[in-house]
Amino acid sequence: MLALVAAVGYGVSDFVGGVASRRVAALRVVIVSYPFSLVVVLLIAPFVGGTVSLVPMLWGLASGVAGGLAVWWFYLALASGPMAVVSPLTAVLVAGIPVLAGLLIGERPGILAFCGIALALVAVVLVSKESPDEATGEVAGGRDMRFTRTVAWLTVGSGITFAMAFICLHQIGEGSGLWPLAASRASATAVVWSVALATGHFSATHGSVLKLAAFVGVLDVVANAALLYAYQGGMLSLVSVIASLYPAATVLLAMVMLGERVGRLQQIGMVIALGAVGMIAVA
Repeated sequence: MLALVAAVGYGVSDFVGGVASRRVAALRVVIVSYPFSLVVVLLIAPFVGGTVSLVPMLWGLASGVAGGLAVWWFYLALASGPMAVVSPLTAVLVAGIPVLAGLLIGERPGILAFCGIALALVAVVLVSKESPDEATGEVAGGRDMRFTRTVAWLTVGSGITFAMAFICLHQIGEGSGLWPLAASRASATAVVWSVALATGHFSATHGSVLKLAAFVGVLDVVANAALLYAYQGGMLSLVSVIASLYPAATVLLAMVMLGERVGRLQQIGMVIALGAVGMIAVA
């Protein structure tokens, strides 16, 4: 259930962040949402308890650095490459690498759970496919959106670093409360602020965009805290693959709130995702 909460949190966060990114550059959204999420965690952490110790804090810092780099590279890939390729490839790496890591460290889910994992990987690819409304966007701003070698490296890099952020959260373990998450949000903020300053995207955000960015920050805390505690009670492979189903929530919200059309493959993917979660839950 916690992994599912994380998936919903990530999915809603991506939807809200996507809405805000239609008004300003995406990087201008995260330079607000990340520090806001840090403030939220620092306000909550004393009430949750836990002790501050070096190793969990280092894993938290590593998770934030990986997440910050992943967001940067993912946005760069989407800016230059076709979403129909970039998004599913990133999603399957985010889902698949923690599964392989879990198997390498000795996790052995049951047969039903393995079937659920396989179905979830298929679902992640399908729900991440572009919708019919986006299918006409292969040429943007007069530019061909090609899957070049640079875009390929950015896509693979973002998928790997997103997955590493998950793995680092799993390594934190119990007893530290939300303090490692505060370290994670601090290092992620440092990464995106550095990138924004270097690329000239560090500028003030006002009005509705500021509110949306703050909401993204709250959702970020909910999702990461849920995932952190889910890892403490579950396998890396199973928890990660459920959390990786977040595109389903994004697609569903886009369909309901924005009236976007959902392709047949995305519909099939969401049904498969429900089945996969059910199989993993009862395994």
